[in-house]
Amino acid sequence: MPRVKRGFKARRRRNRVLQHSKGYYGARGNQYASAVEQVHHAWKDAFAHRRERKGDFRKLWIARIGAAARQHGTSYSKFVCALKNKGIELDRKILADLAVRDPGGFKAVLEATR
Repeated sequence: MPRVKRGFKARRRRNRVLQHSKGYYGARGNQYASAVEQVHHAWKDAFAHRRERKGDFRKLWIARIGAAARQHGTSYSKFVCALKNKGIELDRKILADLAVRDPGGFKAVLEATR
């Protein structure tokens, strides 16, 4: 009785993994066993970093708002506290965008908190 060679489905599965590992260093890009391991690590890291990116953007927005606030003689924390006390509900993404693209608009928001 001849052995079963798996055929099309197995080849398709292996080729799919090798497509994902294209461009990886050395054997990790073209040997199936190494590629599987590398692809699984890559997927795990990609999943984690998609969540990390949200925090990275928040840090960037805070840095931009803080820099713009300091140019007008106040600190980030005092500015955000004043926004909350005045009931101005602009999120950090919008405030950072104002600080970069429309300094006049940011200054108007800052004046509204005083």
